[in-house]
Amino acid sequence: MLHALVAHSYFQRFDQKQFERAKPYPPLATLQVAATLRDSGHCVTVFDAMLADGVESFERQLASERPQLVLLYEDTFNFLSKMCLGRMRQAACRMVGAARRAGARVIVAGPDASDAPAAYLSAGAEIVLIGEGLTALRILVDRLKADPAAAVSHLSDGLMGVATASAPTAHSHNVHSLLPAPSGPPFPAWDLIDLERYRAVWQQAHGFFSLNMAASRGCSFRCNWCAKPIWGNHYLQREPTEVAAEMAYLRRSFAPDHIWFADDIFGFRVDWVQRFTAAVGEQRGGIPFTIQSRADLLGDAMAAALAAAGCREVWIGAESGSQRILDAMNKGVTVQQITQARARLRQHGLRTGFFIQLGYLGEELEDILATRDLIDAARPDDVGVSVSYPLPGTKFHDLVKSQLQAKTHWQESNDLDMMFSGTYSTEFYRAVRDLLHAQVNADAAVLAALSERWSSLIARESLHRNAAAPRARAAANDLH
Repeated sequence: MLHALVAHSYFQRFDQKQFERAKPYPPLATLQVAATLRDSGHCVTVFDAMLADGVESFERQLASERPQLVLLYEDTFNFLSKMCLGRMRQAACRMVGAARRAGARVIVAGPDASDAPAAYLSAGAEIVLIGEGLTALRILVDRLKADPAAAVSHLSDGLMGVATASAPTAHSHNVHSLLPAPSGPPFPAWDLIDLERYRAVWQQAHGFFSLNMAASRGCSFRCNWCAKPIWGNHYLQREPTEVAAEMAYLRRSFAPDHIWFADDIFGFRVDWVQRFTAAVGEQRGGIPFTIQSRADLLGDAMAAALAAAGCREVWIGAESGSQRILDAMNKGVTVQQITQARARLRQHGLRTGFFIQLGYLGEELEDILATRDLIDAARPDDVGVSVSYPLPGTKFHDLVKSQLQAKTHWQESNDLDMMFSGTYSTEFYRAVRDLLHAQVNADAAVLAALSERWSSLIARESLHRNAAAPRARAAANDLH
């Protein structure tokens, strides 16, 4: 039996926007892996960075427990982990170094580690898992159990999807060629973290308590900007009865008021949602929930099924109100499908949020104004606005990587820094973001004031144009 300390490095305190939002969720994937190791007979503890003050908290737990293995397994269901924020990488590398100095064996897994294993190996990690890594992890832990002092070369011998300091790429494979573990991990080890701290934060800030779940792993669609370092283009869906059983367990054990499904796409098929609804009813385990989906999957039957299942809010990756930009993104949806999906969800009493992405390659003022018009016409209940963010492994990144300077990652989620030569400056996109947020649910008086602000911004748009924008438009044409 090994003593393993399973950890992650997303410190909400290091991300000012998220800290102020005060909507923390437990590290789902981290807790699933902790449950996997515990089910295999190991002594497992968890360091939960989400509500921790800083790396010093990890160092104190490390000194107190003196584990044989530190597994830094990032929460791959947390979109903020997928963004590979600079401050979190710095924290992770500090944690790796502290664990090695304490004499622990160190294995690292996560989106950023899969993309850039050398950064973590340089910090002291002995093995980096590429992709989900569950199959390799089980073998590695079995080998460590047999010989806790085994050489890294022995531990990694014959394994696919791992990187080591002596062979940083020899065992690495493109994540798209690595199949995720078919059975998936067990229920998260909820008992290994302090859920009452989460409840207190939620209740104080919002008056209710929300927990997270995942009914699937991955996404099979192929948007040009979407990074998939963990599951590639695979989409693995759990049985609806299993998901309903987990929801019923959470209701009995922790009584959350709301569930956030962290899936890239929840449900996917109407029949799956209908079976989930039946199972939830049988177990009397229903909890109101929020999901993410795609406009082209939200027909009338799906909207009705989601409402019957207890869904209260759906977030759609609308991205843009310009069909030209949607096509450039390889989004696979139309503007009309977005507005129709919004209308159907409203008819069934479901709130709707739009994710909007500004600054994609080749986006011009008329495309931005088309996005403004989409929000005006569809009237979503909320929007989340960001700018195009080039992550390794995407077609988008390949097109702009020659333009990336010293800053290749945002430090925090509210940076909105343009890291390539888009059409406009960062300040321009931040101004558009603020206008789009203000437009949602604005009354007539506010809309009149917003119109004046839009006119002022449009009149000055030439002052914010990037001199390299023509190169960006030419790069965008390369996508077709």
